[in-house]
Amino acid sequence: MNDNPASALNNENAAPTPGPAPDDNVVERIVQILKTCYDPEIPVDIYELGLIYDIDYNPDTAFADVTMTLTSPACPVAGTLPGEVEDKVRCVAGVSGARVEVVWEPSWTPDMMSEAARLELGF
Repeated sequence: MNDNPASALNNENAAPTPGPAPDDNVVERIVQILKTCYDPEIPVDIYELGLIYDIDYNPDTAFADVTMTLTSPACPVAGTLPGEVEDKVRCVAGVSGARVEVVWEPSWTPDMMSEAARLELGF
């Protein structure tokens, strides 16, 4: 045992070892659930298609805001896909609520697809 009070004080005030941010795993789980959502006309998930622009998770409230777009305003699932995304995100462990905002700027283009999506579609 160290009898030096200054040494004990230094150990008590030592900075904690940094680890992953507490919300990292939640955001990863949100991404994984988004990869189960598909545009029915394209055999690639909406995340790899580049339709998800932002995932903002607040660890204090456990609320997730998802900003996404669709391949076009005339997309046949425009009325249902955002609701499906919201429902699935709400089911992720660590998420208390979710909101999906569909935006049209920037407009989606095939350049937004991941390399995996391009390979899947033969681009």
